[in-house]
Formats: sequence, structure tokens, C-alpha cells
Amino acid sequence: MCNGTIMDKLISFSVPLMLSGILQLMFNAVDIIVVGRFSGSVALAAVGSTTALINVFTNLFIGISLGANVLAARFFAAGRDKEMSDTVHTAITLALISGVIMAFVGLFFSRGALELMGTPEDVIGQSALYMKIYFLGMPFFMLYNYGAAILRAVGDTKRPLVFLIVSGIVNAGLNMILVILFHLDVAGVAIATVISQLISCILVLRCLYLSQTSYQLRFSKLKINTTYLKQIFQVGVPAGIQSTVINFSNALLQSSVNSFGSIAMAGYTAANNIFGFLYVSVNSVTQACMSFTSQNYGVKKYKRMDKVLIDCVIISMVTSLTLGCGAYFFGPEILKIYTRDSQVIQCGMEILAYTTVPYFLCGIMDLLPGALRGMGHSGVPMILSVIGTVGTRIVWIFGIFPHHRSLSVLFISYPASWILTIVMQVICFYFVRKKVHKNI
Repeated sequence: MCNGTIMDKLISFSVPLMLSGILQLMFNAVDIIVVGRFSGSVALAAVGSTTALINVFTNLFIGISLGANVLAARFFAAGRDKEMSDTVHTAITLALISGVIMAFVGLFFSRGALELMGTPEDVIGQSALYMKIYFLGMPFFMLYNYGAAILRAVGDTKRPLVFLIVSGIVNAGLNMILVILFHLDVAGVAIATVISQLISCILVLRCLYLSQTSYQLRFSKLKINTTYLKQIFQVGVPAGIQSTVINFSNALLQSSVNSFGSIAMAGYTAANNIFGFLYVSVNSVTQACMSFTSQNYGVKKYKRMDKVLIDCVIISMVTSLTLGCGAYFFGPEILKIYTRDSQVIQCGMEILAYTTVPYFLCGIMDLLPGALRGMGHSGVPMILSVIGTVGTRIVWIFGIFPHHRSLSVLFISYPASWILTIVMQVICFYFVRKKVHKNI
């Protein structure tokens, strides 16, 4: 990451990461497709209505894993083996603790949270059941994500991809068996997801355990080192809070969609899943930017960091425009994979119109905080993202939407919030980078 050409290395790093994100999202997509096809639109709405809520609960800890990624990348590039080992064992211990906490939270608070979101009575029972089973797999989910973050920090994005291919095939197969043969509906897809997460967790931990390098994992050494925990939190907690708050605004958005009934909920579920594929594709470039920036920052190659950001902007725009335009123009055909209901497809297309083609704006919006986190600056970008994205969305939901009730008006808030946030992030990046240039 610190020598030679940049663009080709960014692409070779990002593509496996992109495919890993797509496969991870496929867990949920297969759930949605199977229940939509074989259990009906109510079951489809039940699974989809939980996505924003699950993200609110989990994304704080997933964000913290970015802190582990940045710290591990810095130590690995600098050849500081002891610090690298302590970071790995602290991160994995934290993942285990956070996964257990999330399992209890999901088990006891799922139904109440769904009620607060105004989930309709014909959906809420199945939604709560799906969430409770899904959250039982949180320890496996967290351990995989933190383990994969360590591997990505050292430049290895291929093995996490292989692990997800294996677990994804298991997930798809179990979905078919449990839903089609045993008619378990939402419970079946939740059980399949938990088992597949267990498999990916075992594979990534085994990979770290068998490693003969500074990031080797030994279960006897698992403990929290407060020195490195603080440094992980320094970068990770603001990133986690940002992600959690943004997903809280998504939960508010879900609540607004719920007011239109189960047809609109099903349309949003399918459209949001397609939108999710855009997100993980562009986010892989953001993670590449963060890892490359962190390693170059660790060895004081500040001018190279600028080249990394420029190349990442190019890759992100090409990726998002290609996939975004494709998702919109082929939207009706893609939505038919999820459901045969023409009303659901119509609602889905109404949402895709405002979220797919302009998605390149979201890519730019996320890249700047990614570069800043790589340099160890996470607090201010978090505040600006919350103000720009969440603030705009809240004003839209409570100020504009009640007077113009339609899905179109509701989802115009996406591009509006992206543009505002980009302006603020550019100003922030300018001043931070100016300060770094003084150190050259």
C-alpha cells in the first residue's frame, strides 16, 4: 500500500472487498427473495421492516471495527509486531463481548422497538420473530467482521471473500430447505442466516489462528488492552455513532414508509435491498481509501495519501454511476426477482428513481470521512455527517413530508442530504489536510 503504483492496487484491494460486501448483503437478499416468492408480501414486509432497526442496534460496534482496522494497518505498516498482536487480541475480545451484548438486546427489545416504529399488526409478529432469531447469531456476526477487519488492514481482502462464498452457498441452500420444504417462513430464513454467520466466523478465526505473522490469534491471549482499546475507540466510536445515528434516521424513514401499509413496505424492502448493493460497492472503495491512507500515514507518506484519495474518487464515481444507472434502468426486471406483485414493483421503482442514479454523490460524501479516519481524525467528520445526513432527513420527515405525503417526496431527502454533507466535508478535509501538509 505504501509503494509503487496506486490505482491498480486500489482496484485489486477493493474488488474482493466489494464482492465480500455483496455476498454479505446476499444473505439478506436471499432471505427476502425466498420469503417474497414462497411466503407472500406480508412475510416480505416482515423481513424487510427489520433491516433499519437491526442496523441501528449493530452499527455502533461495526463502526468500532473500523478503529481496529485503522490501528492494525498503522502498526503493520510500521512493523510494530507486539502492538499489532495486542491490537488483534483486544479487537477479537471486544467483538465477542459486543456480540453477546447485542444478542441479549435483540432478544428482549425487538418487539418494543418495532412497535415504536409503527410496524403494522399484520406484520409485527413475524418481524419480531425474525429479529430475535437473527440476533442470536450476533456473536458470530461480530467476530467475523472484526476478524475480517484485521485481514483487510494487512491488505488481505481475498480470504474474507472466500469465507463469505462458502457461508453464502450454505445460507442459500438452507433457505430453500427450511422455507420451501419445511414451511418455516421468516423463522427459516433467520435460522439459515445464523448458521451461515457461524460458518464465516469459524473460517476467519481459523485463518487468524493458523497465521504465522504478527496478527496471529491465540485464544489464551484474548484480553482487553486498555491502551489499544482507547485508540480503537478514538477512531471507531465516532464512526460507529455516525453509522448508528444515520441508521436511526433510516428507521424514522422506515416508520414513514410503514404509514403507507404493507404494499409500500414490501416495495421499500425490495428497493432498499437493491440500494444496499450500491452501498456495499461504493463503501468498499471508502474502506480501501481508509486502509491505504492509514498505512501511508503510519510511514509519513503524506503526498501519497492525496493520490490515494484522487484515485478513490475516480473509482467510486465510475462504480456508482455504472451500477446506479443500471439499477434504475433495469429496475422493473430486478424487482420481479423479489416479487410478482405489480403494486409492490411500482412502489419500488418510485423509490429507486431518487436513490440510484445520483448515488455517486453518496460515494464522494463517504470518501472524505474515510480519508480523515485513516489519518486518525474521526470526531468532526462524524458530527458533520450527522448534521448533514440526519439533520436534513429529520427536517424532511417531520417538516416537509406531512404536507406532501408521497414516497417521491420522502426519498428526495437522499440526494438533498448528500449534497449538503459533501459541502461540509470538503471544508473539513481542507483544513485537516492543510494541517498535515505543515508536517511535511
